[in-house]
Amino acid sequence: MRYRTFGRMGWKVSEVGFGAWAIGGDAWGRTDDEVSVRTMHEALEKGINFIDTAQAYGDGHSERLIGRMLSERSGGERVFVATKIPPCGKHWWVDRDFDDIQQFYTASYLRERTEFSLKNLGVEAVDVMQLHTWTVGFNKYDEWYETFEKLRDEGKILAFGISASEQNPQDVTPLVERGKLDSVQVIYNIFEQRTAASVLEPCGANGVGTIIRVPLDEGSLTGKFNENTTFPKGDFRRKYFGGNNLKATIKRVEGIRRWKEDRLPDLSMVELALLYTLSHKDASTVIVGMKNRQQLEANVKVGGMDLLSPEILEEMKQFKWTRDPWTQDLEV
Repeated sequence: MRYRTFGRMGWKVSEVGFGAWAIGGDAWGRTDDEVSVRTMHEALEKGINFIDTAQAYGDGHSERLIGRMLSERSGGERVFVATKIPPCGKHWWVDRDFDDIQQFYTASYLRERTEFSLKNLGVEAVDVMQLHTWTVGFNKYDEWYETFEKLRDEGKILAFGISASEQNPQDVTPLVERGKLDSVQVIYNIFEQRTAASVLEPCGANGVGTIIRVPLDEGSLTGKFNENTTFPKGDFRRKYFGGNNLKATIKRVEGIRRWKEDRLPDLSMVELALLYTLSHKDASTVIVGMKNRQQLEANVKVGGMDLLSPEILEEMKQFKWTRDPWTQDLEV
């Protein structure tokens, strides 16, 4: 496993991190808690030392499983855990000009939810506390920032940041440039390439650690989906790949596969997708969902592999795809 410096915090974090959304419930299909905990233990034994979760993942269930796993360790190892506070009232999507931050993140609410995570995880301090959604209208407020600074002074959090929205990730960049954030979580993958310039590069220039999410485009970039693929009830991908979206995505993935077989035949689709994200110099860690040993083995071996060359990355610009699967029925 290769390790990278997490921004100004100076932490050495595994470049492949453990994404703990799937173990929180049924959002990614059925899970088994015993398998989830065992997989996390195995991940740490293979060199992973960064875990990303959220209070919204099973209403704290993901956090509690992580806490259980940590309590079972013998100690002596440094494991970094990043979690997220959901917006008050669970208002997930808002217009960009919406600016009533008091409906989302009051000082008292941030304190209450920090205590919730501390209890779930069984730790004295949260390594990285993130806000789970954001909009540009909030950038003019400082109460949330002042609250997090006080929580840091009290030793309850060590760093804080924002999980940038899928639709407008650049909304957090002004905060990065003003020195308000220690970390940013953002989508960056073979399809979503815009965030390299709009988010990752500003983070690198300002000493902000980056957590790359959705490197496999919710699974499509593994190359395992076909037009007969279905998702069980409760699996969020039923909507993400609803309508024509699955068919349109598969068509794009097949184009990537054909190119890969010609240019990089020794790589699997998963390896190509993860190496693409890791080949950006400003990526601190890329989080990947791992529900079992098989998924862990497929993902962890990328840590330490040779990164993609500048020439290959230039060729891969052809696969950039701007779309919003949540609101669009994509053209095939």
